[in-house]
Amino acid sequence: MTQRGAVLVTGGGGYIGAHCCKALHEAGYLPVAFDDFSTGHRSFVKWGPAVEGNVQDPKSLEAVFRTQDFVAVMHFAAASAVGESVVDPHKYYTNNVGGTLTLLRAMRDAGCQNLIFSSTGAVYGNASSEPIAEGAIKSPINPYGRSKLMIEDILADYRTAYGLRSFCFRYFNASGADSSGEIGEDRDPETHLIPRAIMALQGEVGDFAIFGNDYPTPDGTAIRDYIHVSDLAAAHVMGAGLLASGHGGGIYNLGTGAGYSVKDVLSAIFRETGLTMPLVYRPRRAGDPPMLIADPSAARRDLGFKPSHSSLDAIIATAWRWHRSIAKHR
Repeated sequence: MTQRGAVLVTGGGGYIGAHCCKALHEAGYLPVAFDDFSTGHRSFVKWGPAVEGNVQDPKSLEAVFRTQDFVAVMHFAAASAVGESVVDPHKYYTNNVGGTLTLLRAMRDAGCQNLIFSSTGAVYGNASSEPIAEGAIKSPINPYGRSKLMIEDILADYRTAYGLRSFCFRYFNASGADSSGEIGEDRDPETHLIPRAIMALQGEVGDFAIFGNDYPTPDGTAIRDYIHVSDLAAAHVMGAGLLASGHGGGIYNLGTGAGYSVKDVLSAIFRETGLTMPLVYRPRRAGDPPMLIADPSAARRDLGFKPSHSSLDAIIATAWRWHRSIAKHR
């Protein structure tokens, strides 16, 4: 047992979950990655045990809770593609909401009261052009965002009824890769802008396109707030420590407060890589809002959270380094 105890990381073989496992290990915790590996990678589980299981399966959850007296749970196991959620909402409500309810029951049965939940800026829906504070109206425009908001409401009820302590971290566009190159974004299929554009430049994606150039934004393409995955991981480790010390938790945006359009991001990628490609445009994807930029002031004020790796250039440099390294092994 490590000095600070064990943390169960659902979805620990995934992109964000694996980065959190590394950060937990470096902070003196034992991360236990719980994943069905349908989209996560066994090779990403490097800093603690890998336990194969699905959060919708109560028996596998009961079994893993018998292995450790967990000081906290970090919950990343979820379906997360906005476009897919529009065409297959059943998958999103079953996986995300149903899986979370099963996990919460297992936590209650095991006496574990500390949860850090991976939420999303998609709960805000079609927000204004201003950075979004936590108190803004929540009106998600896709089933993915609605499923996450439902879970936030469930956690509030569990806090009142059962004394559950939880952080809901609404992060915006997780991006970049581990600075040492051990882990990064590796999905099949890849749907996210930065890795998909890099893969297109490497000749691994033949149909790269910008979805929508008619948004009400300065250059017509959608604007997002990009935060480095290592900064997200640091926030989750901070949250685990606070909950273990008796903090009641809360809901916080994790972002930078800066927005970049799709064209801005592509220009930065072209600068970093020294490569370029023609820009191809297609119609907007269903469920994509024009702009999502976080107001991160509450996390900075209450938690002392300040991203240190999240400049756009740093994000793209680490992503490019990761994708070059894995391309050699494909």
